[in-house]
Amino acid sequence: MKTFEEKLARLEELSDEIRRSDIGIEDALKTYEEGIKLTKVLEKELAAIEGKIQILTNSPLDEKVQEPPQKKKEDESALELDLFAPELDSPTEGLRK
Repeated sequence: MKTFEEKLARLEELSDEIRRSDIGIEDALKTYEEGIKLTKVLEKELAAIEGKIQILTNSPLDEKVQEPPQKKKEDESALELDLFAPELDSPTEGLRK
């Protein structure tokens, strides 16, 4: 059985062949029919490949263990700006631990 790449190369050959100016109408029709059949086969194979990629992309990671987000240590907590503080009288007012 031919690979996807071999089928695609054949489709390119057919495309070049049908564009020749010296091709007869009967040969052009046969080439066109082969190209259409091959295109349908390639589309099905490509859809199957895309489906496998979607499954792999959306499947959980079995090999990688996801680490939980690190929590801030109490002694290393950063100051955060309280955006809803009414009015700030000093530069440090509105900041919280």
